[in-house]
Amino acid sequence: MNKNTIVSLADSNYFDLLNELIDSLKSFKQSSEISICILDAGLSEKQREKLSEKVDEIKSAEWDIDVPSFKVMGKDWLKSQVSRAFLPKYFPNYNKYLWIDCDAWIQDWSAIELYFKGCENGKLAITQTMGPGYKIMAKAKWIFGKLALIKSQNFKHAISSKIGIKNARKLAFSPHINIGVFSLEKKSLCWEIWQKNLKKTLSAGKIFGSEGLAINMSVYIDEVDTEFLPLHCNWIASNLLPKFDEKKSKFVEPFLPNYTIGIMHLAAGLWKDNKDMRIDKSIEIEIKTLENKIISKSLRYQN
Repeated sequence: MNKNTIVSLADSNYFDLLNELIDSLKSFKQSSEISICILDAGLSEKQREKLSEKVDEIKSAEWDIDVPSFKVMGKDWLKSQVSRAFLPKYFPNYNKYLWIDCDAWIQDWSAIELYFKGCENGKLAITQTMGPGYKIMAKAKWIFGKLALIKSQNFKHAISSKIGIKNARKLAFSPHINIGVFSLEKKSLCWEIWQKNLKKTLSAGKIFGSEGLAINMSVYIDEVDTEFLPLHCNWIASNLLPKFDEKKSKFVEPFLPNYTIGIMHLAAGLWKDNKDMRIDKSIEIEIKTLENKIISKSLRYQN
């Protein structure tokens, strides 16, 4: 059995995206040395059978932390907000775990290698949603003198989750961490700290975004040992569109030195005419090439 695994989760609505993620992984010969494990949060029996031909293990996602039933009625996909903090429970036979959201896909294997290297010695390997050209995730609207209204994803979630004003202020302008791609060793202390914080955020706040807030708490409040990886290891296209290198037929970062994007992440969707590219693969958007030519491209994985 392989020592390391890549894990993702989907329901029936995101099956096609999950299938593309798996195909993108298997397009690299190195994938034979890594197991692929899937958490089922509402796949159909037919979809599950199709996946079983491609992956090593499939387990049904559970509510690993008690959540009021009225918050989750008919929303099994929300299990992703809880279960990813318990991966060693579902798949206990591995040393290292790399989680990749199903709306992401692999373009360059070097990103996978960085994640498995970055989580050594108990570290959390992950990326921040900040960098050249990225959308600003926290803002202050000045009202009078030193008074200002804070607009921050971390701050908003922290207040609604009632983790305390002191902690909320500490998170307000900390660079937001995206939980859609991360890696941890089985032995890492981060699992326990993350689970503790997740229980706090779930007790009062919304389910969606709770695990992201919990990991931000773990890094910035509990100060777990963290290896921050470069943006091309988790390129969030809704924050900043990539450019396209026509010579190499690769998506690249839009600023010099135009690193090849390792993992393309379609978090929050890419929209055109009120349609989300994650749902409709035929959607194309305008992006620039390295020569600044405008072309229409889909950012979905193409077999």
